[in-house]
Amino acid sequence: MTAPRQILPHATYLVTRRCAQRQFLLRPSESTNAIVLYVLAVAARRYGILIHAFCALSNHIHLVVTDPGSRLPAFQQYVDALVARAVNASLGRWESFWAPSSYSAVRLVSPADVLDKTAYVLANPVAAGLVRTASEWPGLWSDPSMLGSGKIVVRRPKHFFSANGSMPESVELALVAPPGFDSADQFREQLVDALAAREREAVRAQEVKGLGFMGPRKVLAQRPNGRPAPGEPRRALNPRIASRDKWRRIEALGRLLEFLQDYRTALRAWKNGMRAVVFPAGTYGMRIGHDVVCAAAP
Repeated sequence: MTAPRQILPHATYLVTRRCAQRQFLLRPSESTNAIVLYVLAVAARRYGILIHAFCALSNHIHLVVTDPGSRLPAFQQYVDALVARAVNASLGRWESFWAPSSYSAVRLVSPADVLDKTAYVLANPVAAGLVRTASEWPGLWSDPSMLGSGKIVVRRPKHFFSANGSMPESVELALVAPPGFDSADQFREQLVDALAAREREAVRAQEVKGLGFMGPRKVLAQRPNGRPAPGEPRRALNPRIASRDKWRRIEALGRLLEFLQDYRTALRAWKNGMRAVVFPAGTYGMRIGHDVVCAAAP
């Protein structure tokens, strides 16, 4: 049984979701790029999520987001369901789109961790050996120049979404700086430097291995039902906290362990009929599903 997640207001996360059987179901195309961007924009407005960065590779997607209202699970469920239906329809397929248990939401402890993981997300196409610079990636990718540059208007894709349906004809999306930075300019400047450093590191790693880069043309020629070559690293761990600072990480993990212990104690009491029991701050499933009383967030 999966341990409950602590969903605190104003937390920032690195979110990852992977396609079924590692297939290239998110392979860059005009249709797929438009669908994913539109759904992200609609979901962000619907659930009050702040988006800082995104990158959709052929078989997985990364987001860096802040969740002011403790609604991340609902946001992600909406995104996953609508992207799966719309992209499946565009590909003429009906099978499962996302790999089971592939959802990952890692809470980023400090502004330094947010910067590091945002650079990681944007450098992903280079680290994967797909393109030499991230800006060459033909898929959905948030250019750092978009941060703080105002709202962009995202049009409803013509495929799948009915012109007479309930989905808006257009929706605005703004990439904003995460908490902990003085301004979008400050975050953008630091991000550009961090991204360039990760790109240089990835290029050196490819050169050491004697490998080049696939390039945009070959990426676009991939088949949606294709998969990476055997030997591609697979995720083994699914962490919930990320921090490069050892002591901050230990402190955050300690608070998470305390939450889990308090949650299980409260759940036992609730199951024994004590409906007035107070669940710890960050309780999500029981709050949404059973309207339990929760402690205020620190």
